[in-house]
Amino acid sequence: MNKIIVVGGVAGGASAAARLRRLNEDAQIIIFERGEYISFANCGLPYYIGGDITDKDALTLQTPESFHSRFRIDVRVLQEVTHIDKRNKIVTIKNLKTNETYEESYDKLILSPGAEPAKPAIAGADNPKVFTLRNIPDTYKIKDYIDKEDVRSAVVVGGGYIGIEMAENLHNAGLKVTVVEFADHVIAPLDFDMAADVHNHIRSKGVNLILKDGVKEIQNQENKLKVFLGTKEIITDMVIMSVGVRPESSLAVDAGLSVNNRGAILVNEHMQTSDKDIYAVGDAIEIRDFVTGEAGFIPLAGPANKQGRIAADHICGINSSYQGTQGTGILKCFDLTIATTGITETRAKQLNLNYEKSFTYSNSHASYYPGAVGMSIKLIFQKDDGKVIGAQIVGYDGADKRMDVLATAMRAGMTVYDLTELELAYAPPFSSAKDPVNMAGFTAENILRNKVKLFHWHDVEKLPRDGSVTLLDVRTELEYDNGTIDGFRHISLDELRDNLTKLDKSKPVYVTCQIGLRGYIACRILEQHGYECYNLSGGYRLYHSIFDKITMVTRDEERAAEEEIVSAAAITGRKPDKKVIELNACGLQCPGPIMKLAQAVKEAEEEDIIEISTTDTAFAADVEAWCRRTGNTFIGINSERGIAKAVIQKGCINKQADKDCRDIPSEGNNKNIIVFSGDLDKAIASFVIANASAAMGRKVSMFFTFWGLNILRKPEKVPVKKDIISKMFGFMMPRGSKKLSLSKMNMGGMGAKMIRTVMKNKNVDSLESLIQASIDNGVELIACTMSMDVMGIKMEELISGVKPGGAAAMLANAEESDMSLFIS
Repeated sequence: MNKIIVVGGVAGGASAAARLRRLNEDAQIIIFERGEYISFANCGLPYYIGGDITDKDALTLQTPESFHSRFRIDVRVLQEVTHIDKRNKIVTIKNLKTNETYEESYDKLILSPGAEPAKPAIAGADNPKVFTLRNIPDTYKIKDYIDKEDVRSAVVVGGGYIGIEMAENLHNAGLKVTVVEFADHVIAPLDFDMAADVHNHIRSKGVNLILKDGVKEIQNQENKLKVFLGTKEIITDMVIMSVGVRPESSLAVDAGLSVNNRGAILVNEHMQTSDKDIYAVGDAIEIRDFVTGEAGFIPLAGPANKQGRIAADHICGINSSYQGTQGTGILKCFDLTIATTGITETRAKQLNLNYEKSFTYSNSHASYYPGAVGMSIKLIFQKDDGKVIGAQIVGYDGADKRMDVLATAMRAGMTVYDLTELELAYAPPFSSAKDPVNMAGFTAENILRNKVKLFHWHDVEKLPRDGSVTLLDVRTELEYDNGTIDGFRHISLDELRDNLTKLDKSKPVYVTCQIGLRGYIACRILEQHGYECYNLSGGYRLYHSIFDKITMVTRDEERAAEEEIVSAAAITGRKPDKKVIELNACGLQCPGPIMKLAQAVKEAEEEDIIEISTTDTAFAADVEAWCRRTGNTFIGINSERGIAKAVIQKGCINKQADKDCRDIPSEGNNKNIIVFSGDLDKAIASFVIANASAAMGRKVSMFFTFWGLNILRKPEKVPVKKDIISKMFGFMMPRGSKKLSLSKMNMGGMGAKMIRTVMKNKNVDSLESLIQASIDNGVELIACTMSMDVMGIKMEELISGVKPGGAAAMLANAEESDMSLFIS
């Protein structure tokens, strides 16, 4: 072994070459790189576009000259290996600067070609205003286009790691950004429930997020692009394609090396291909999943570096082997941190694993030390032995550290019981005496040791509301009044022992609190008094994040919010007798911040300003509702790195004189629509009005009851358990919006078909498009749970974006609206 050729640089190839030199000073090592750069920070490319990285040279980690100076390795850039002769151990190279070809022999060959952006079969995807991001030239091309062409808007196709990073950085560069994702959530290594916080965060930053839709075609429209989705069209200045990557393995395929159906190069644990003298590393190879043992494709920089090292070791006689990829990854999404390792719950279901999951919410460090911010942790573990098989964290400071601990625990084969025993570094500025990882372990251990029984967010709509079970919310009265799950009665945890006689022991009790902790305590009390109790995992906080979508904040609204906060200070300047009260509620869990705010407002003078800072993620969604209910003025809120600052003025400071804030929340502009009818024409009219109102900036609630529920049904049959009467109802009623008939002139369905044809010819959106547009526009779709029970309709049978609700929810919306329509 005297001469080793490495094809491709960056993570895998450059690491292999450097390790080879450290192990063998005498070997002849040549790196061929088709591009101009041998080693660059590909994970940092989006941040150059967004302006966080300002120096172009910072993206280049090594140059051919620096690599040769340090390692005496012959690096040849802009030279492409075009053919491998395995029999004679010769490669053919094309010099891309001169177009000349020549040959080089090898003793060992390492392939590190990487992965290339997937190119979907979309008409117009080859438009010069459509870009992909893989390397430094791609980065400069995008950056130059934005700077030189007065680009003001962009559509990012794909909500994976690169897509979300590009959305953030394009937004930071001043563009109006829309992300289009075909799946029901962004970041595939996350489960939907954990992605809900990410969706809300993205929208709160002013990015338009469209889920469950895909790009069909891209066309030029004057000097812009028209992007055709399944349900709508978007006019934009540029498009970034980020729909995933595929192995760039054509060289290996032409050489006759074994690849899988996806084109990934097959290797053994030493990184050898089907030819023992040819190795392959990085994003072009098939890996073994560390958790499941299955073959897979997980392109990540960390594993690529390790694989390069292992290939070099084996070439030099060291018996190193690759133990598999567990998919540990981390992502910055504005000021939010998203981290994952192992498999998702979705994958565990597909594999029919006997698993359970837990949700915990912890602070990054001791709550009494300033600056503590929250993080959400989801653990996925085996029921039989407690072995951790997956973990997901969404949070701010400290999320990376906890994920590294969990990833290490998984690599060591630890269980949730082991997590409770970990002795982790503690001091108030860094952690808590019970670290978030310990807390996740404690929660999972309680589940496996049968100290608590669970029900999950997706079980809530299945719970009967007929009195056969007890639905109990044990939060404080303040929290309960600020929003609860439909059908849950209230007894606070601290009053529970004194009110046990109000609960029927013959009925199971389903308990919710804010994050699950008080619910666990309530269940321990109830179980020891002879009740059968189930605790909502993740509590109301998780449920709320999933079913109450945050409306996108536009750039105009962002500026307005800033101006409003400035004007709040200006108010105090005009009234020297009034003061600004600053509250620090960081580290307090709900209901702590609201309670602290309520007490401050109680003690404040009329028209005093209260500025409250908090790390409780639920607070941002609750404070405006609290102001409406209490007759105080909500001025604005902004957030940075997990700390939200809200500004409230005591009393009703409303432009409409002689009006009470509690009587006119949102200045009386909300719209409330009760849809009783299931007729096609009336459904169209309902959604036309709803979308028009939403377009005017109004908050719109649509309450579907009885026959109106058929509008929201999925078109396909959904396997759910029903009694015979419910099955008969389901059979007789139309399944979905496309089966609706006209209220008049239906003519056996011909009338409905005719009106749909006329709408299409007149370029009027179909009912289905109107429904999707309403969801995207933030219209609240509520299905009446009582009507669902009567008609035998289950939540699983309704389209996504619908949440359950009762008459109280409808009446509350009516009280906050200046118009209520009853469509019958």
